[in-house]
Amino acid sequence: MSESSSAVLSAPLVPPDVLAHVPTPAYVYDVAEVRRNHDALREALPAGTGLYYSLKANAHPSLLTVLRERGAHPEVCSTGELDAALGAHWPAADVLYTGPGKRDEEIGHALRLGVRLFSVDSPYAMEQLDRLAGDAGVRAQCLLRVNDDQPVPGQGLAMTGVASQFGADTGWVLDEPRRFASRPHADVVGLHLYMGTNLGDIDALTGQFTRSLRTAKTLMAALAEHGVRIRVLDLGGGFGAPFATEGERIDLRGLRPKLSALLDQELPRRHDDGMTVVFESGRYLVGTAGVLLAAVLDVKRSHGKDVVVLESGINHLGGMSGMRRLPTLNPRLVPAATDEGGTEREPALDALVTGPLCTPLDTWSRAARLPALRPGDVLAVPNVGAYGLSASLVAFLGHPLPAEAVIDGDRPDAAPAITRINLTRTTVPAPAGTHLGVK
Repeated sequence: MSESSSAVLSAPLVPPDVLAHVPTPAYVYDVAEVRRNHDALREALPAGTGLYYSLKANAHPSLLTVLRERGAHPEVCSTGELDAALGAHWPAADVLYTGPGKRDEEIGHALRLGVRLFSVDSPYAMEQLDRLAGDAGVRAQCLLRVNDDQPVPGQGLAMTGVASQFGADTGWVLDEPRRFASRPHADVVGLHLYMGTNLGDIDALTGQFTRSLRTAKTLMAALAEHGVRIRVLDLGGGFGAPFATEGERIDLRGLRPKLSALLDQELPRRHDDGMTVVFESGRYLVGTAGVLLAAVLDVKRSHGKDVVVLESGINHLGGMSGMRRLPTLNPRLVPAATDEGGTEREPALDALVTGPLCTPLDTWSRAARLPALRPGDVLAVPNVGAYGLSASLVAFLGHPLPAEAVIDGDRPDAAPAITRINLTRTTVPAPAGTHLGVK
């Protein structure tokens, strides 16, 4: 993967007593860190605004429970995520169901369970929701997702300003506003603008929200002529977090006054108009709460290079990036604990760090700066609470999945709660009348 080196940390990332009880490989999530992340983000957002948690970042039940207790609402984009949100005891009425393409079956399922708020990306999606809500005898509500005409600088992954499956182009809505008006069984109640992801500083975040608000005002005026009253304005998120490298949550303490002033300037009558402004976050809330532990299986020299083989590979961390389908990752590998007595080992520079898979693609780093290692040593990859196991090729080549252990840094005496996802294959009956023959 990347050629840059990984520094060695002397302090353990996971308490030693936890290491003694958690099998490896394992993702360890500290719910105390989730609480701290939520409270830090909540303090950075203007008073009176709402916050959705994007389950795509991590749908572990313990993390969802903490976020529900903290007051966040769930944003889901699949039946599985919806079931996870309801399993964590969020009311269906709190759910925002998003996604650029939805099957009739999943929308119908969500409606039957009580979901009423959906993000839609096109007139067809609006008509689909209207039809299914009518069939169910209910009224649904739409947030019209918008793909703005220009991208915002500084975003980690472009979500707008380019050809995209996400949202309707601003110009399209302005040219044909009637096509984006309410339907008999689906009311357009809001706009959904998500400009970019993984923004790393306050100026970049303020810039994207400024652009979103000004676009929203233009669209609100055009849609109002067709009876649409915007009551919910979802400005998305993009709050960045470190991934698979050392670091702490981004300091957002200066964001609140900037956003409050921006909302007062662009939407001075929002409270009088009964408008709710909401934000979304995934990685910021859970990213720094997760650590991946992996034991060393083998250490050798090959063509003059130290080679370290771990029990975790691209099937557990990195997902399609290891298959060169996404930008490559550079995980920062660190010892999970020091040697007995605290003695340090000599560094082994330029270590090739791989996983156990039978493919040369299973590589995390080609120049990792690590101490001299032995089989049985445990390494830790920090800041993988978001998009770690949930975005991995967990079934690739049939290796066991990592365990997931939840600890609570606010309750150090509590034992870790350990679970493991088991993949199962079930037989799906063929549709009635299906007949296969050999000619």
